[in-house]
Amino acid sequence: MEVASKTPIPVYRLEDCTDGFPFLITRMKGNEPVVKDFAIPHRHTGYSIDIVVKGSIHQSVDFRQHQVMAPAVMLMEPDQVHLHRMEEDCEMISIYFTDEFLQSELQGVVSCWRCIFGSGVIPINEEQLEELLSYAYLIEKEYLSNRIRREEIIRNLLNAFIIACGRISEPATRDSIWLRVESAQYNMARQFKVLVDKHYHEKAQVSDYAEMLFVTPGHLNDTVKSLMGRNAKYVIDEKRILEAKRLLYWGEHSVKQIASHLNFEDDAYFNRFFKKHTGQTPAAFQRESREKYN
Repeated sequence: MEVASKTPIPVYRLEDCTDGFPFLITRMKGNEPVVKDFAIPHRHTGYSIDIVVKGSIHQSVDFRQHQVMAPAVMLMEPDQVHLHRMEEDCEMISIYFTDEFLQSELQGVVSCWRCIFGSGVIPINEEQLEELLSYAYLIEKEYLSNRIRREEIIRNLLNAFIIACGRISEPATRDSIWLRVESAQYNMARQFKVLVDKHYHEKAQVSDYAEMLFVTPGHLNDTVKSLMGRNAKYVIDEKRILEAKRLLYWGEHSVKQIASHLNFEDDAYFNRFFKKHTGQTPAAFQRESREKYN
C-alpha cells in the first residue's frame, strides 16, 4: 500500500534519465544550477558512487550528517533518503547503476559487494584518488563511446572499481565478508538480504524468507547470525525501523499511515514495536530528530 503524503519524498529512477540504460557516469560542479536539485531530500532506486575530487560537500544520509572534504568517496545504497549541498568549489565524478547491472559480474568474485556500500563516506589520500580516477576515466571513456560490447566492458571496469573501493575501506581485513569467495552460506545470506530489501513492507517473519529460500527458519537464522552477527529477525526488524524513521523524519506522514505502509495490524502495535526497538515513541523520535538535525 502506498503511503499518502502531502510532501512525498521524490524517488529518482536511473532509467528515466538514461533512456533505459542501467548505468550513468557524469561530472558535476558546485556552481552548476542543476546541483540545486540535489539539495532537497530524495531517493535513488539504484546504487551511487561519488568521487569528491575537489572542494567540499555537505551530505545528509538518513540520519547521518557529513561534511565531506576532498579527496573522498561517498557510497549509497538504493532507497537511502539523502541530500547534497555542494560548495561552489566542489567537483565530483558521480556513478549510478541499477542492482541488476552488476549482479552477474560480481557473483563469485565478491560475496557481499553490497556490503561495501555500508561504508558510507571513505576519506582517501591523493594516491588512492589517482587509483580510483584511473578506473573512472576508463569507465567514462567507454560510456561516452558507441563501440560494440560497451556494456560488458563498463560492467567489468565497474567491478574492478568497486573492489578497489572495498580494498581502500577495509585494507587490513583480508577475510572481510565482502571479499570472501562464494559458498552456499554466503549465497544464502546475500539472497536473504536482497529479499528483505525487496519485501520488508509486507513480510516480517523469518518463516516468510525461509520459504522463499527453500530452507527451514532455524537454518536461515543460524546462517545469517553466523555471518552477519545478528539473527534474521533482527535484520528484518532493523529494515522496517529504518524505513519508519525515514518516513517520520523526512516526510509528513501520520503514525497511522506509516503503520499501514509497513503492514502493521494497527498503529497501536506499530507504536509498541517502534518503542521496543528504539526506546522512543514514533512521535517523540520525529520531534527530537528534527530538532537535532535541522
